[in-house]
Amino acid sequence: MISLDITNTLAKVVTPTRGIPEQEFRTMENTIKSYVADFNTECEAGGHEWAKSPYDEEVISAVESYVTSIQHLPIETVLWVGIGGSGLGPRVIKEVFENVNSPELIIVDTVDPAVINEELKLVDWRKTLVVVASKSGGTLEPMSVFFLFEQKIKEVLDEDAASRIVAITDPEDGVLKAYADEKGYSTLPIDSGIGGRYSVFSPVGLLAMQLLGADIRAFVRGAQEMDEICKSSDMGENLAAQLAMVQFLLDTKRNYVIRVIMPYATRLQSLGRWEQQLIAESLGKTEAFGPSPMAGIGTQDQHSMLQQWMQGKRNAWHLFIREDEKEYVQLPDVEVESLSYLSGKGLGQVLDSLYEGTAQSLTAAKRPNATITLPRLDEYHLGQLFFMFMTEVVLLGKLYRVDPYGQPGVEMGKKIAKKILGAS
Repeated sequence: MISLDITNTLAKVVTPTRGIPEQEFRTMENTIKSYVADFNTECEAGGHEWAKSPYDEEVISAVESYVTSIQHLPIETVLWVGIGGSGLGPRVIKEVFENVNSPELIIVDTVDPAVINEELKLVDWRKTLVVVASKSGGTLEPMSVFFLFEQKIKEVLDEDAASRIVAITDPEDGVLKAYADEKGYSTLPIDSGIGGRYSVFSPVGLLAMQLLGADIRAFVRGAQEMDEICKSSDMGENLAAQLAMVQFLLDTKRNYVIRVIMPYATRLQSLGRWEQQLIAESLGKTEAFGPSPMAGIGTQDQHSMLQQWMQGKRNAWHLFIREDEKEYVQLPDVEVESLSYLSGKGLGQVLDSLYEGTAQSLTAAKRPNATITLPRLDEYHLGQLFFMFMTEVVLLGKLYRVDPYGQPGVEMGKKIAKKILGAS
């Protein structure tokens, strides 16, 4: 089970003016308990469709069956076409699970012609699967790129091209569903009530994981067990509620408006960007309040941003994410006397010491930070992490009094772009 340590956000550690006093936590507990109860009731009534995804046996089995059906094909490359959550979720999964024995998963979430042109040149289309993820099929970036890839794979494979294209889309409505059915492409369903940033337990995440040979059953099992934890009225047990309280109190009571999500695991670099989108699109809907997320990565950002975080304006708090068990890589005997203390150390020890150094130095400077620890970075614990973050954001929506679904601020730019290109 993943764990959350909020000790370094508390007043007794970083002083009452910088941290959260015990009394503020106790006062907020009754409020967050009522919101947890509301969330549970809403889920039982059919709301929060994403939270039902880990239990959707029909969809999980459909993903498994589809991947089984294409195992005879010589697929070495998967071109994954998706933007926003439809690209960021799979990118996290790629970074964690892609290996020398799996296909290469290339996430295409850009329309930059230089990048796309290189993909067109380098890919062996005879050994490629094209996945396009778009709920409606009306999003400019993925559909523009998809049509290019479709044309290219048809030129190479002719009638066999249909077996190399799969669309993740609304099961009943939308441009992409109709087009895929007309062309005979396989489709996998994403419920109309599940937005891209909440889609990682739909085929958007499950297919990427299954194609890489990872265990989607362990992934959804982790989510299911975290779901039970997030339903608890015991605030000492409910990790999503704890994190939501920390976020809300640090923002509204201590003016820490920036939340830095900083994994100390390079394979989780894109998780920071995924959660950045989750928070920004879900909660960034009023000028009056709300967190500004920032994705960081350890240890690189110790050498680019830590100076500002240590001695600059006090407007940021840190959420570290680390893994406990790591692969063991031992350093040799070091002949340089001043660095001889490294002799025989494991690289994991070095990484942990750098995380501890950052956390302890921020704490000494009276700058709040919390840490999520994964016992190991695998399907089960990643499922827990994803589910906890999405539940936290729903609870924060209630605390901030904003709807955590939809992204109306994004829609205007999309409409203007389509009009520029000639859409009616």
